[in-house]
Amino acid sequence: MQLPKIRIPKKYLKIGAWVLGALALLLVAGGAIAYSKREALLNKMVAKAIAKADKDYGLEVKIGEYGFSGLSSVHMNNVSVVPKDRDTLITINDITVGVKLFPLLVGDVKLSEVTLNEGKLNVVLRDTTTNIDFILKRKKKDSTTTKSKVDLSEIASNLLNQVFYKIPDDMEIKNFMMQLNDNDTAFVKFLTTTATIDGGELKSTIKVNDTAAVWHINGELDPSDKQLDVMLFADGKKVELPYLENKLHTKINFDTVKTQMKDASFSGSNYKISGSWAIKNLLINQPRISAEDIIVPDASVKADMLIGENFVCLDSTSTVHLRDASIHPYLKYTLSPNKIYEMKLNAPEQDAQAIFNSFPLGLFESLDGIKVQGKLKYSLDFYLDTALPDSVKFSSTLTPTDFKVLQFGKTDLTKINSDFVYTPYEYGKPMRNITIGPSNPNFTRLDDISPNFKNALLTAEDPSFFRHKGFVEESIRKSIAVNFKEKKFKRGGSTISMQLVKNVFLSRKKTLVRKAEEILIVWLIENNRLVSKSRMLEVYFNIIEMGNNVYGIGEASRHYFGKTPSQLSLGEGIFLANIVPKPKVALYKFMSNGTLKGYLLPYFRYIGNIMARRGLAPADSTGYGFYDVRLREGLRQYLLPDSTTIDTNAVDIGEDDMMTPEGMQDKSKNLFDRLFGGAAKKDTVKVQPATDTTKTKKQLRQERREERRRQKEQEKNGN
Repeated sequence: MQLPKIRIPKKYLKIGAWVLGALALLLVAGGAIAYSKREALLNKMVAKAIAKADKDYGLEVKIGEYGFSGLSSVHMNNVSVVPKDRDTLITINDITVGVKLFPLLVGDVKLSEVTLNEGKLNVVLRDTTTNIDFILKRKKKDSTTTKSKVDLSEIASNLLNQVFYKIPDDMEIKNFMMQLNDNDTAFVKFLTTTATIDGGELKSTIKVNDTAAVWHINGELDPSDKQLDVMLFADGKKVELPYLENKLHTKINFDTVKTQMKDASFSGSNYKISGSWAIKNLLINQPRISAEDIIVPDASVKADMLIGENFVCLDSTSTVHLRDASIHPYLKYTLSPNKIYEMKLNAPEQDAQAIFNSFPLGLFESLDGIKVQGKLKYSLDFYLDTALPDSVKFSSTLTPTDFKVLQFGKTDLTKINSDFVYTPYEYGKPMRNITIGPSNPNFTRLDDISPNFKNALLTAEDPSFFRHKGFVEESIRKSIAVNFKEKKFKRGGSTISMQLVKNVFLSRKKTLVRKAEEILIVWLIENNRLVSKSRMLEVYFNIIEMGNNVYGIGEASRHYFGKTPSQLSLGEGIFLANIVPKPKVALYKFMSNGTLKGYLLPYFRYIGNIMARRGLAPADSTGYGFYDVRLREGLRQYLLPDSTTIDTNAVDIGEDDMMTPEGMQDKSKNLFDRLFGGAAKKDTVKVQPATDTTKTKKQLRQERREERRRQKEQEKNGN
């Protein structure tokens, strides 16, 4: 059906024409007036900006000459920015900046063009001061004002808008230097010889540190749709980061890194940013992470980030790919009303060999070359409300399907099923070789160890050893809560299985990677029954450190009591369990007559009562053998006078010196020091002498050396 034609009367057309003409005339007139006064407006704006920079930030801004070079472009030369009493921050010889007119009418400053010829950005860090600390001063000043509720999603949206608004449609930069001088110990320079944006295409050439290294950041930019696709690479070599190597002794290089932003917009009340990141042949070398180079041939992340009113979240729709393996992470940080940390990892069931093949080279050295079959699925769930730390949630599950180890890697995980040689380390140095087998007279079969010691140690350190499969989630959960509340590593979550694997199978270098490798090997051994629980406990009892150069229950029972392990009484068993966390202070727990000091009695009653409730010891209203423990006569000559007060908590023992969950904690160090700090301290004992005590620290050291000498003579003579 044909619609009828609408006829508009001519008088209305004439009225419309007159209105449009009047508006056009007003715009032209206003534009002419503004154009005639724009130089004055520019002078006023520049003066205001310079004054504000001085007042709010303490910046001295100088501009040699400036003026319009077109309808909406401003040209400036000889620009400098110098923070008060600091090194010059910015110098620019010549720059032209153009803005888009229509966004300017609604208050948005969007760049249309940038042309820069020779300039320098110079960041200088000197001890506690920098030439960019004016930013922090401004932040501190702002924090004194009345706080108002902020919406993180709005902040993220506005910030991202400002970033994209500052990306010009057209750009040409020549010879712009960016350099960082960090206390003269780490220095890096990037000279952008050319950088252009033409029709959304970004091309750049950057020289690094006056060397032959040349980087390129190339790609596509679409600021209006908040999209970008850029890649960083180097000419004929890897991209290297010399600053990190000089400053943090961390070597990082890679072939290419690619970043994509696909979308950034509100999804309901949340702001959603979608993008991806990929890297080729990444190499990391950091001694505290791994003793070897870690090489990641191919990794990528498809990420969806959600930013709400009071939280930041990496959504579970995100995917991390390592070669042919994948995992879905979920990370969320809530700021208010309480700080809440959430993490979930979900790896769907996939080929087990593909998972092992995906491990970066150099990550798990002992598993390198392992062959497996079947499938694996992994899930982790962590939730911590900082206002209720005791309610922390933690679960971690690696589920196998028809999984089997076909071939071991560099390390045979079943080697402890037969005789082998164990080498204990102290402070990174090997002590002596110990044969774990009948050829060693101190080796003791599990059946020949007194139940008094076995039950006491398991009660104190790992009561569910025969029931768990290498890990106790509740113990780990409690450790997280305690360590968070104490703001330090106070409680460990390791089982006997984990301690055994750490000492027998892994290197003595304390790294983050070694801990991850320890966990994986424990799972392989426990879940595939590569070693029986009884054999694991037998080996553990025969290598555990129990004094200065005393290893294993065979040596310990003879050293302290002149007995075989089968002859240990209940009290002696509880005492030996007590010294396991700090074996080097064992002798300081005795009186000069060989009896135990009274402060140990509550421990005996605590452990003894638990054993009695479990049917592992007869009920005892006194002290579960406390009063019957006697140090053998030959060692009493090395004891300190009873008047000497010993602070046994002052003994600093590194993680590698002990075999127990509590032993892995060095309470004198914070998290950063434990990960990246120096070597472990040597053993020290604080001795607080009474007025009648005359022994000096030197004399005490001499006594300890004499004790070690005597022990070596005994070993040599076969005593």
